[in-house]
Amino acid sequence: MTPAIQINQIQKHFGGLCALKGIDLTIPQGEFFGLLGPNGAGKSTLINILAGLLKPSAGSASIMGHDVVANYQAARMALGVVPQELVFDPFFNVREMLRFQAGYFGRGPENDAWVDEILEGLGLTDKAHTNMRKLSGGMKRRALIAQALAHKPPVIVLDEPTAGVDVELRQMLWEFIKKLNHEGHTIILTTHYLEEAETLCSRVAMMKQGEIVALDSTANLLNKFAGKNLRLTLGDVALPASLLSMLKSRENGVYLLTLNALNQMEFALSELRKANVAIEDMQLIEPDLEDVFLSLVGKQAKEAHA
Repeated sequence: MTPAIQINQIQKHFGGLCALKGIDLTIPQGEFFGLLGPNGAGKSTLINILAGLLKPSAGSASIMGHDVVANYQAARMALGVVPQELVFDPFFNVREMLRFQAGYFGRGPENDAWVDEILEGLGLTDKAHTNMRKLSGGMKRRALIAQALAHKPPVIVLDEPTAGVDVELRQMLWEFIKKLNHEGHTIILTTHYLEEAETLCSRVAMMKQGEIVALDSTANLLNKFAGKNLRLTLGDVALPASLLSMLKSRENGVYLLTLNALNQMEFALSELRKANVAIEDMQLIEPDLEDVFLSLVGKQAKEAHA
């Protein structure tokens, strides 16, 4: 089966800056894929190349088998992009905007049933005849997502779709997007909310400084890069010297120890008993994508990403 996305040795230079350093990536049809990385990692540059807004300096990319440069129109027809910025036409109501958007891609009145499905799925039905300028910020975000889906593309890129939106919209959006994915749409997600990628994405690529530094299933990344953590509430005491190499953080008498193997927990408890340190509370914490992210791109990048 033709991959939904095929990227071969993509490079992009802006003068002396190399934003992408030879990216290789294959995303099969029907996958829910996460693209993560700190600000400046090259995610938006890669998305802009897929959308035809930038031309690669070297390499090639295709969407559903259509080269994004040589066969731009067919490639763009197969792609829907939800950008970070709120960009909309202020002269139309929501339904008109969606019908015009679909029309740009050759979709006519036969597409109206799909427009109705989008409106319902994103909670916009009662706003269908409201002018775009009169929508709240959250409703404009919903309309922007609907706009990207208006021509029913098989491949959907969501670039920080839930940044700054309320919990209700986030939940509604993910229910609708998961439904589209189950129906066969390929979803590529970039997000600052690592728990979203962990929950939704079957596979994740992590980028740093224009390169992919990790690419695997979410489960494998969690197992490979992130060990378990042991949270101990000890109060105002000194941690035994034998445990200092395991110490990840300390705050207000709460110590977080990194465990690379479960027998280290037995070792830690034994050392605390020997030192007569009383444990007020203890919790074993499973790894998450934030731990993976930190281990791969570092604390400074994580702070820029937040």
